[in-house]
Amino acid sequence: MNRLMCHLVAGYPGRDRTLPAAEAMAEGGAKYLEIQFPFSDPAADGPIIQDACTRALEEGFTVDEGFRLIGDIVRRLPGIPVFLMTYGSLAVRPGIEVFLRRACDAGAAGVIIPDLPFDYDEGLYEAGAKTGISVVPVVVPGTAPARIEAIRRLAPRDVYAALRTGITGSKTELGPENLAFLDGLKGWGARIFAGFGISTKAQVDALMPHAEAAVAGSHFVRIIRENEAVPAKEFRRSLVDAVRELTGP
Repeated sequence: MNRLMCHLVAGYPGRDRTLPAAEAMAEGGAKYLEIQFPFSDPAADGPIIQDACTRALEEGFTVDEGFRLIGDIVRRLPGIPVFLMTYGSLAVRPGIEVFLRRACDAGAAGVIIPDLPFDYDEGLYEAGAKTGISVVPVVVPGTAPARIEAIRRLAPRDVYAALRTGITGSKTELGPENLAFLDGLKGWGARIFAGFGISTKAQVDALMPHAEAAVAGSHFVRIIRENEAVPAKEFRRSLVDAVRELTGP
């Protein structure tokens, strides 16, 4: 079975459906979950995820709710590592170490904060070492070799490999260049999560020899948007089936 990390926006399409969505993804075969705390001005998210974040914020999402959600997911799905994804402002505002300790207390396996790179991280990596949580750097093809080496020296336990530059949502073509990029990261001894524009089983199949898991984000947020008005049972089934389409034999 293919290994998949599924992305959810906390609070979307509503407080009462994010946890059932996570449970449905696990039932469908997701091995990892990435829970995004919505942010008003995301740097890497395409229009589908941006819209989901806007909706969640308009409905009153709070960071406190996000941590409670992660705690609920971890308790309900103890075998599924949960990664918290957000942007730097939400972590810097209370203090990076405070934010990471809250993530640890909630049971998060790691944090992905793409706009806090290692050389402008506001103390993120130091706080990660203090708290014990995995801080997940984001790397992209074409990154200068010196920067790649500097990130490798941080000895991250997990790495998010974006398969192209730009924003999420557009389809990513997999070819020798980005697959070779993934293979170059495998020697680090870290789990490599490969994403950006993943929406088909053929893509996930192609990534399996090169990464710990494929990451699908906009694909699932789109499915949630298309099914948000259906009854709860149908909503859950739509996600179970969608995950199985990517993970199945």
